[in-house]
Amino acid sequence: MDEQEAVVSVFDHGFLYGMGLFETFRTYGGAPFLLKEHLERLEEGCRLLAIDYRPDEDWIRQQVATLLEANGLEDGYVRLSVSAGAEALGLPTEPYTRPNECIYMKALPPRDMHEVLRGKPLQLLHTPRSTPETPVRLKSFHYMNNIEAKRELSGYPWAKGAEGLFLDAGGYAVEGIVSNLFLVRERRLCTPHPQTGLLSGITRAYVLDLAMSIGLPVEEGLYTWSDVIAADEVFVTSSIQEIVPIRCAFDLEGNETLIGEAAAAGAGTWTRRLIDAYGHTGGRRGNEWS
Repeated sequence: MDEQEAVVSVFDHGFLYGMGLFETFRTYGGAPFLLKEHLERLEEGCRLLAIDYRPDEDWIRQQVATLLEANGLEDGYVRLSVSAGAEALGLPTEPYTRPNECIYMKALPPRDMHEVLRGKPLQLLHTPRSTPETPVRLKSFHYMNNIEAKRELSGYPWAKGAEGLFLDAGGYAVEGIVSNLFLVRERRLCTPHPQTGLLSGITRAYVLDLAMSIGLPVEEGLYTWSDVIAADEVFVTSSIQEIVPIRCAFDLEGNETLIGEAAAAGAGTWTRRLIDAYGHTGGRRGNEWS
């Protein structure tokens, strides 16, 4: 369907009140990666928002294949969105029973593994991470906090190409603007605890499992900016970017701190091992990972 034809009602409560959720994932060899996990999170989020939606995994796989063919792509960036649907103007008390479902696709961003392994900067943000509206953070249509952070990030001339890092109200690291955060400290893989209000990413959970499979113990905890810049290795994850090493970090005044091994050699030892493990399970092959 052409984008000009793909429309929803102005009375859709996804538009009026932000009542909608989405999942972003990619394909490898034409197959959606970790689709089951994405759909389980989406269904649980819809339950919390009283949106009557149960994803049909087989149908979604078929639609992804159709979209890849229609767009002439071997692999693609996919967004599956579910909005509450059209209802009367006003705040409802009853469940939403007529949700709208939309699948978007675009080409994946170019990826040079040598550049990826070199790492990217991390920029501390003044904008704090907002408090989730539900017991756990949902991947919802309400992205004002992320957009404000992205605008702030663009105002730091030294932070070109950086990911921004949210802190919570207590000053603890939460996550990136579009990623989850990981630290390697004393041969342990550390990541912020969900109590900070982070989005429990599908890739985050997958990387924690990968770490245990290669003999790297994991922990969830509360970490300050000082803990981040003193780590042996730092990286961020997302479904599209996969695992991205952090080579340096900037504070709000633009002071730069080089991160562990990445300062001289790019991705650290454990980060490289995880990238390699992720590549094999994700479906990448050949010298792209050399």
